[in-house]
Amino acid sequence: MLDTGELALRIERDAVTGVTSNPTIFAGAIVGSSDYDEQLQDLKSAGAPTEEIAKNLIAADIQRGCDLLLGVFRENEGRDGFVSVEVSPTLAGDSQATVAEARDWVKQISRPNLLVKVPATAEGVPAIRALIGEGISVNVTLIFSLDRYVEVMEAYLSGLEDFDSAGGDLSTVASVASFFVSRFDTEVDPRLEALGTPEALALRGVTAVANARVAYGRFQQWFGSDRFRSLSSAGATVQRPLWASTSTKNPAYPDLIYVDGLVASNTVNTMPLPTIDAYQHHGDPSPSSFTADDIEEAKHDLDRLGSAGIDYEDVVRVLEDEGVEKFTKSWLDLLERVDQA
Repeated sequence: MLDTGELALRIERDAVTGVTSNPTIFAGAIVGSSDYDEQLQDLKSAGAPTEEIAKNLIAADIQRGCDLLLGVFRENEGRDGFVSVEVSPTLAGDSQATVAEARDWVKQISRPNLLVKVPATAEGVPAIRALIGEGISVNVTLIFSLDRYVEVMEAYLSGLEDFDSAGGDLSTVASVASFFVSRFDTEVDPRLEALGTPEALALRGVTAVANARVAYGRFQQWFGSDRFRSLSSAGATVQRPLWASTSTKNPAYPDLIYVDGLVASNTVNTMPLPTIDAYQHHGDPSPSSFTADDIEEAKHDLDRLGSAGIDYEDVVRVLEDEGVEKFTKSWLDLLERVDQA
């Protein structure tokens, strides 16, 4: 996309205002194509260690993406135009190592419109506060749980307060909180089908959007608080909810189910290319935002999930563990490919 000019075209034609990456995306690109072979061989010939080679390949792409989006970043005064790079998923259980690698990415990529992705694991939360407290912009990834989301918002606000106390400029810090949407239905729907009751079956394809909408309600509460208003007066911006994993996994569902159902102010939707194309083809050009009544209905849907016999806490725990595991496997596959090249 960088070499052919497609990314530049998407920014201009499709109003793309940011790019995300993760270990699975890069593993697919580097392992699944010959596009990186020349760079890879040059780095290997120079005797660079395997992980350093992989990070150099990633950093070069991220820098180019940041440069393409710098105009968006400047036009929107630092609100949009970001590119995200992820801390190694092998560090998801180590707060201090996560902070150290995030600092390394910031130094290596050296772009103002970089977001460092940190997973919302129990160990990731204190790392988020520490990084925000240093003025490093963070994309908090792999959020499934509403309770964990509250911890993430607390970490963001506390980090802003730390940075402010240290004399930092709050207007230079950005953050998004990434909910992985479609995976929720992917995990819940088979459980509902196993129950087989009319009440359970009626919830198929419902709870992922419900979970995200309830999360948005909590976002409104936290960022409408006096505590945030005080930070906002010092230049802070909200940590926007980001809807990730918004392609439709179940062909029985509408292809834009996780786009049309999640339109709201102060949010981001990261769509894969087929979803962008589908939206350009038949999406609503003037979509309506979901409402406070929709949020209340979403709360009811999650209550119905529990009443049907689905353990919400087990669902989000499985999803978080699987998310870290999948990204870790992709990262290790990438390192193996680099080592064998």
